Amino acid sequence: MARIAGVDLPRDKRVEIGLTYIYGIGLSRSKEILVATKVNPDTRVKDLSDADVASLREAVESNYQVEGDLRRFESMSIKRLIDIGSYRGRRHRMGLPVRGQRTRTNARTRRGRRLTVAGKRKAPGPK
Repeated sequence: MARIAGVDLPRDKRVEIGLTYIYGIGLSRSKEILVATKVNPDTRVKDLSDADVASLREAVESNYQVEGDLRRFESMSIKRLIDIGSYRGRRHRMGLPVRGQRTRTNARTRRGRRLTVAGKRKAPGPK
């Protein structure tokens, strides 16, 4: 089993796709890594040799910030925005969209499901 940056890559997927399971590596960066290490993107993760896995691991860990380090960096950046009280920091703190999206409608992902006006009750039905 190929384990890179603390992540077990799915065995039956192509290496190109398997690398995207690592936080911080998308498809374009995955292709970049495979070109640099000269690994065929069409091979399955289970068919990789130990040398291939070692070269991929070396390329990922030496050249890119991934997994825990990247998560920590992002959370520190958000914390910094909140601490200095910037507009973006306030939006993060309030749980609202940060990048200028409208909030009158939409924005359900950030705001959550809302009750109707004044928590309206249903009229009692016949008994």
